[in-house]
Amino acid sequence: MEEPKPRRRNVAKAEAEEKKNEVVENHEEEHESKDDGDKMSRLTLMEEILLLGLKDREGYTSFWNDCISSGLRGCVMIELALRNRIELDKATSRRNLVSRKVILKSDEPTGDVILDEALKHVKETQPPETVVSWIEYLSGETWNPLKLKYQLRNVRERLAKNLVEKGVLTTEKQNFLLFDMTTHPLQNSVMKAKLIKRVQEAVLQRWTNDVHRMDKKMLSLIVLSHASDVLENAFAPLNDQDYELAMKRVRQLLELDYEAETKKKANASHDVMWAVFEAFSK
Repeated sequence: MEEPKPRRRNVAKAEAEEKKNEVVENHEEEHESKDDGDKMSRLTLMEEILLLGLKDREGYTSFWNDCISSGLRGCVMIELALRNRIELDKATSRRNLVSRKVILKSDEPTGDVILDEALKHVKETQPPETVVSWIEYLSGETWNPLKLKYQLRNVRERLAKNLVEKGVLTTEKQNFLLFDMTTHPLQNSVMKAKLIKRVQEAVLQRWTNDVHRMDKKMLSLIVLSHASDVLENAFAPLNDQDYELAMKRVRQLLELDYEAETKKKANASHDVMWAVFEAFSK
């Protein structure tokens, strides 16, 4: 009559073990989710744009996309401004937004090689240049041979390597008949899915009609994703109704009077962002 007791103890022990494993699994999932969130917060604006533009399996951007190069340089200027390294000089009644000069606010390194390279150029350039000029110089699209030294080279490859180090992409070699090419296929699909979801939510569930209440990095991501011709990749999964609404709201952002927006809330660093938007609206 005493034999069932060990059996009950074994059942109880098994249940306890199962609950323990469940707690451990949940903790691991929470930890992984937190890690992904931390990684997302560490991605630069340039890396997010590149990630949206990369083909997941192929590991490279479209050969037909000739907009992403200058778009990434616009990201560099905005990222430096959001990190309080640069700002625009004071506005005057005689000069419009894109005529104002970019001036150094702090030369403290950012820790990002591409940003620090651009920051060094800004620091060493006198007289100061405009946002439009800097986008041209950094992308190498200038007719002035004396300014070619400012070109940021191999930006996409360097950004891709950053994303490899952050565990988002991986590295492969692909043969294209006449040549071999290093590619960077997607490794962490969860992180890209979260990025796409954040962009979608910004113009759908989290939309606000007051552009000044939007997170400045997200606002920049939307506008420069459009300028870089990669925004469509974030909206492609949406149903027709949400897609139309999302594009309608993006158009609202693109049709803003950026000059007027600088006067609503004066901020010399944020003015760099508005100037970049204005540069791409021409």
